[in-house]
Amino acid sequence: VELAKERGVFPNFKGSVYDKRGMPKVRNATTTTIAPTGTLSIIADCSSGIEPFFLLAYKRLVLGTELVEINRYFFRLSEKMGLYSRELEERVLEKGTLRGIKGIPAGIKRLFKTAHEIPPEDHIEMQAAFQEHTDNAVSKTVNIPKNAKPDDVARAFLLAYEKGCKGITVFRYGSDKKGTLVRLGDSD
Repeated sequence: VELAKERGVFPNFKGSVYDKRGMPKVRNATTTTIAPTGTLSIIADCSSGIEPFFLLAYKRLVLGTELVEINRYFFRLSEKMGLYSRELEERVLEKGTLRGIKGIPAGIKRLFKTAHEIPPEDHIEMQAAFQEHTDNAVSKTVNIPKNAKPDDVARAFLLAYEKGCKGITVFRYGSDKKGTLVRLGDSD
């Protein structure tokens, strides 16, 4: 507001949502953003923000080199809780998820739910919750299964629009011929 008083409002203020809502005159059209963190989270070894874990173990193709990514948080917790075994590790490496693995408490399975275990609608609800408080588009991937149909993609886009999302990224597992992100148990 102070900057707008000094230098004037942004060029398209007149007729903008700020103008229509009678909000204070501002210099910048957008002031809040959430940076996309997909690659950054890998480089910095940190959280990827509002994204769920892609899988607990998977192959990543980087510049023609295959890298194995393993969710160290799950394995550390499984050791602390006395759940870890070589068999558990092998099952997680093969499946990439805890779904169907016996002996894992429901709360742990819920905590380490992967992107493919979350319905597309829930991915969109998460994005919309953050979009509501963010001026710029929120970067979030909506993961859909390999067998998804064009209508499933259309429904995701329409729901995102209805919920006020400014953009949407849909990734259908297996659609990337190069296999940028692939479950370890998938054959090449």
